[in-house]
Amino acid sequence: MPYLYKTLFLMTLMMGTLISISANSWMGSWIGLEMNLLSIIPLMNNSKNPQSTEASLKYFIVQAMASMILLMSFIMDTIKSDLPMNLLTSCLPSTCLTTALLIKTGTAPFHFWFPEVMEGLSWVNALILLTWQKIAPLVILMYNNNEMILLMAILFSVLVGGLIGLNQTSLRKILSYSSINHIGWMLAAMLFLETLWTWYFILYSIMNTMIIWVLKKFNISSISQLINISKLNPQLKIFFMFNFFSLGGIPPFIGFLPKWLTIQALIYNQMYLTTTLMIITTLITLYFYMRMTFPMISFSISAPTIISMNKHMKNYFLTMVNSMLLMSLIFSTMAFNWF
Repeated sequence: MPYLYKTLFLMTLMMGTLISISANSWMGSWIGLEMNLLSIIPLMNNSKNPQSTEASLKYFIVQAMASMILLMSFIMDTIKSDLPMNLLTSCLPSTCLTTALLIKTGTAPFHFWFPEVMEGLSWVNALILLTWQKIAPLVILMYNNNEMILLMAILFSVLVGGLIGLNQTSLRKILSYSSINHIGWMLAAMLFLETLWTWYFILYSIMNTMIIWVLKKFNISSISQLINISKLNPQLKIFFMFNFFSLGGIPPFIGFLPKWLTIQALIYNQMYLTTTLMIITTLITLYFYMRMTFPMISFSISAPTIISMNKHMKNYFLTMVNSMLLMSLIFSTMAFNWF
């Protein structure tokens, strides 16, 4: 019975996103976003965890504020023909729209709520917030945006995601700042090619799903727990090493492919300074990924611990899918050369 209401709200959550991205009017998009918001709040709230109540309240307040700005931008866009035409009235609706959608996705400099909300959620809800909740705002943003604000958000996101993520020990906050950095890359891809950011988002979602699946299975929340449990499980150690390298965009893992194509699109459009800044901040994110993985390498694994860990990691399907995903960059490169 407790799972029945979760199934109901999960269905309305997905329905709200689908309504938003398929609506042919601004009001339809707004209604879909509100359905999505009102569906995820009960999923976030957990009576056994007081932090989840605080996180759901913070999320509701921020999203309600963003929805108010979004509705205001729709109204201004409708009545702007009745106002005297000048630079302010022509740019204000798109500015408000872009700002509201950036707040909804947790993009810097509007990221103030995102890591704090992530810290109070379960791993399943954190995965929903990192992936599914970004679909509707990004799709709306793809068709109507203010390019100057979008460019500012790209620069702030890659900087904030790289620099503030350095001093974090909680894996939820590390993944949230990593998400902010990746959002900057997705917005940069969105500026030039719609399909590019779509593929970036799909690969990013799959990599996050793989990582969070195992973090939930072993109930890992901090770097110290991750390092300690990797001493007992060499297969888990290799799993996290490869997935974090892929999330950081190191070849030959698949996470390098969308960044490679984004860099190519930026250079083709002569955005050399932006490209350089994005690459440097990505190297900073790689540093805190490697800070988690290098202590795992230094531990020696004795024979008794190898025997004792065998009962923990027997999901061969997960291992097979993850290995195929990580190494699929080679096949993708071969496919590009063939076509």
